[in-house]
Amino acid sequence: MTPKTPSIVLAGGGTAGHISPLLAIAAALRTACPGAALLAVGTPAGMETRLVPAAGVELATIDRVPFPRRPSVDLVRLPGRLSGAVRQAGSVLDEARADVLVGVGGYVCTPMYLAARKRRIPIVIHEANARPGLANRVGAMLTDRVGVAFAGTPLRNAMHVGMPMRTEISSLDRAAARTAAREALGLDPDLPTLIVTGGSLGAQSINRTISGTVGQLAAAGIQTLHITGRGKSVLNDAGAPLAADGYRQVEYVDGMELAYAAADLLLARAGAATVSEVAAVGVPAVLVPLPIGNGEQALNAAGLVAAGGALMVADRNFTAGWVARELIPLITDKARLATMEANSYRLGIRNADQRMAGLILEAVNA
Repeated sequence: MTPKTPSIVLAGGGTAGHISPLLAIAAALRTACPGAALLAVGTPAGMETRLVPAAGVELATIDRVPFPRRPSVDLVRLPGRLSGAVRQAGSVLDEARADVLVGVGGYVCTPMYLAARKRRIPIVIHEANARPGLANRVGAMLTDRVGVAFAGTPLRNAMHVGMPMRTEISSLDRAAARTAAREALGLDPDLPTLIVTGGSLGAQSINRTISGTVGQLAAAGIQTLHITGRGKSVLNDAGAPLAADGYRQVEYVDGMELAYAAADLLLARAGAATVSEVAAVGVPAVLVPLPIGNGEQALNAAGLVAAGGALMVADRNFTAGWVARELIPLITDKARLATMEANSYRLGIRNADQRMAGLILEAVNA
């Protein structure tokens, strides 16, 4: 008898931090089990409505159900909204004839977990952050298959698998790709290179400090590629995009593997994907955690900093003075950068997508 083709539903969305690992897991499943039927589930207004279909994965949507943290009208409405979303989730699972549900976090996951539990559909979870979100804390109570990106993540039955990422990043040979990457990004192949990024949405405080130090960096012989974020170009006093010797800005780079290959040093926020990719490719980094939220970015970065692969500086302390005292001496110290690179690469996990695919197919077979 021919074995049944598995039907795998993957839930998550809202931010690139959820969608990127979801798509990496989907790609690994296609490789490990080419006949598998894959369906992603998100919300109608999330980034997944653009990114998931673009990756060739079918997308279904259910209503977004935020969980209010304080007493409010939304809290009173929560039971009805959640009940409706669970019904929608159940319909999606039934139509897909799902053999397993994979959740990566976000608003969509709680109703999906509850609907899957009701149908006795196996649940597999991946948590990207060192401090888990509410949806995955709920989901972890319903399954014993929980993969986490960071060791020590406080979830029941957590298994340290790393962060699923695109193979273009996980297989990157920075040294071999450096010259071509710099040329593709319009950079001098031979100059010390600082790559600055605040993620897909940018980071205004980082942008301000870098725009105020382009002269210092250029005077030290450093070229800077500044990825400002969409719609967040750095402007000069005349209101035009800032231009200076040794400095180039772009809103977005299509394929961060180019930036990782080109960089002698990366300056970035400490989102879970960024920290994990930095370690996987072994790029020395200065990490400036987002100063708002629940402090998860500092936790994400802690292991890499402790291993000697990155420096961490608080957002309030990332000033022109810090750039002069710490960043410029670092990027011009080849021996120190080489040590950071080795420490970072040693910590990196480059097969998390395959590990998660194995965990998912194990749940199907069980």
